[in-house]
Amino acid sequence: METPVDFLNCLDNDLSVKILMCLEDPSDLARFSCVSRSWRRFAVANGLFKQLCLKMFPCLQRVMRVTEPSCSFNSSLEVGCRKFTELENLEMEHRVYSFLARGCLSFPIRECVSDAISASSTDNYPLESVRNTLEPGDIVARRASYWSSKGQSNPAVPDTLIYKLVADICVINEIRIQPFQAYFQPGRPIYSAKAVRFRMGHAKVPLPDTIDEPLHCCPDDKFLWTYTSPEFPMAQENCLQKFELPEPVLCVGGILEVELLGRVQRQYVDDLFYICVCHIQAVGRPLWPAFGAEIVEPSGKFVLKAHSYTQPSSTEEYPFARPRSFVPEQVPNLEQILNMLRGQGVLVEEYGWNEENVESDEDVEYEFVE
Repeated sequence: METPVDFLNCLDNDLSVKILMCLEDPSDLARFSCVSRSWRRFAVANGLFKQLCLKMFPCLQRVMRVTEPSCSFNSSLEVGCRKFTELENLEMEHRVYSFLARGCLSFPIRECVSDAISASSTDNYPLESVRNTLEPGDIVARRASYWSSKGQSNPAVPDTLIYKLVADICVINEIRIQPFQAYFQPGRPIYSAKAVRFRMGHAKVPLPDTIDEPLHCCPDDKFLWTYTSPEFPMAQENCLQKFELPEPVLCVGGILEVELLGRVQRQYVDDLFYICVCHIQAVGRPLWPAFGAEIVEPSGKFVLKAHSYTQPSSTEEYPFARPRSFVPEQVPNLEQILNMLRGQGVLVEEYGWNEENVESDEDVEYEFVE
C-alpha cells in the first residue's frame, strides 16, 4: 500500500485484456473504467465493452458500424484527421457498447410479440387465423380463439408460425405457448405439437402491410435466420408452457418463427392429425427506443444505432406494437356450411352459455368448427 503498483504497467497488453474479460458483469467493467483516466483510456483503446458484448451475443459480429445521435458517419475524411477520427470512433463505440451491455441486462422485461405475420397452413381462414394466438385466452368475444393447422394423415408433418416483435432489436429469454383444448369435441382433446423449435432473424426485403395467410412460399425465401434453438418437448396440456432458451438471444430484425414439430392428436370427424395453438408469447427486453438496427442487404450485416442513452420505462410504447383484441370475422361462409352438411365439420353451441338465461332460439349463438 505504501508503494501502489498499477498492474496494467506490469503486464503486457494482451494479458491485461484477458484478465479484464473475466469480468462478466458490465457494472464491474464500468467501475474499472472509472478508477483513473489511464484505466479508462485502456478500456476505450482496447474496446473492452465491445468485446464483452461480443462475448454475450456473438451475432454482434455482424455490426458494420455504430452510430449515435450526435455523430454522422463520414467516409471521406482527410488523412491528417485519421488518428483523431479513430479515437473519436473508439470513444463512441465505448459509449454505445457500454450502454448496450447494461441495457441487455437491465431494460424492463415484457412480452415482445407485436403481430402475427403468417402460418405455413391454416385450416379455416380467417376463423382460425394465426392472429388469434395474440390473444391471452382461448375465449374472445364469447367465441373460441385459436389457430389451427390443416389436417394431415402423417403425424410427422410440421407447421410454422411467424411473428413480428415489438422492436427491431430485442433480447429474448423464453417463449411461451398454450396448445388449444377443443372443449366442443368429445373427450375435450388437446391439439399440441410433439416438440417446438424457435428461429429468429430478419426479413430479406421489406414486408408488405398485408401478408397472405398461409405463406405461399418457403419462409427461408423471405427471411434470414440468425439463430436456431434446440428442440423442446411439448406437453399435451392446456396451459401456457414455458420454453427457456439456453442463453438470452439478441434478435436483430424483429422476426420470430415458431416451428411446431410433430402431431399427437387426431380429430374424430376426419381422422386427421391437427395442431392448434391459442396463445404465444415471447418474453424478453426490447431495446427500443434506446437502440435500433438497420439491416444492410444482402450481407446480413447491420448498423447498430444508439438513439438515446436513457433507459426506457416499463410502460414504453413500441413502434411495431398493435392493439390486442383482434376479433376476425367469424361468420361461416357457404363453403363451410356445405362442409358441415357433408359431415366434414360440426356445428357447436357457444361455449359457456347458460340454458336458463336463453329466452329463445334466436338468443343462442353458434360457431362452426372443422
